[in-house]
Amino acid sequence: MRYLHNRSFRPLSFLIGLLFLAGFAHAQTSPRIVSLDGTVSEILCDLGLQARLVGVDVTSTYPESLQKLPKVGHNRTISAEGVLAQKPTLVLTTEKAGTKADVLDQLRSAGVEVVSFKQEFSVEGTKKLITDIATACRVPSKARGLIRQVDTEVAGVKKAAGRPKVLFIYARGAGTMFVAGRGTPVEKMIELAGGQNATNQFDDFKPLTAEALVGANPDIILLFDSGLESLGGANGLLNVPGIAQTNAGKNKRFVMMDGHLLTGFTPRLGKAIGELARKIAPGGTL
Repeated sequence: MRYLHNRSFRPLSFLIGLLFLAGFAHAQTSPRIVSLDGTVSEILCDLGLQARLVGVDVTSTYPESLQKLPKVGHNRTISAEGVLAQKPTLVLTTEKAGTKADVLDQLRSAGVEVVSFKQEFSVEGTKKLITDIATACRVPSKARGLIRQVDTEVAGVKKAAGRPKVLFIYARGAGTMFVAGRGTPVEKMIELAGGQNATNQFDDFKPLTAEALVGANPDIILLFDSGLESLGGANGLLNVPGIAQTNAGKNKRFVMMDGHLLTGFTPRLGKAIGELARKIAPGGTL
């Protein structure tokens, strides 16, 4: 009887063991992710990993479905406590996001895996970021189809003719206005779309001045849609000293785009380049 009793329970014990191992393996490959960068969040969704997201920062605005997730704050001012409240096992961000190093160290000290990616603002950089994120999430094969999509859409872009001079102004009302110089993501986008940066005498961003505007004399002025809105639209922009004296001001060649689309270098890169190219082309729709 003892022999029969043991034999009758061995298959059940073996099955329970298999189920336990399968559950453990699933837990190991299905991390609870908090994203602290809008581009990272968009890539995760495009890789089919949105279900693993348990929290995002406020720059994670696309796709719209991300709005349903808990917000942990702005990536530059995030606290470790706000992130840890979502019980993540994996936190993903980029160096450009600007989350403080001590906050990331606190997360690591709490036992959370933290990966901060280096993002290069180029077509190849976008593809590498997709690959790196898929690898960090233990699904490297999911990157291939998305990379093929990026290649196809970028290859289909028709660049603007004539290399128009484009000046990007970052605006948060008339009191907060900066222009983009060399090495900025928006400069790279302007070049990919067929234009040239109207200000290449300095790196990064500098405060806008009337003298600099007149000296640059751009053909087109580019802003985030939220930036132009903060100035009161095209008429408000024309009231900024120096704008009306530029070619862009005289011809009212003001272009606006969604900020994340324009500078995020996301999988929608081909769409972003194409939209900017159409808008800065001679006679393009603004």
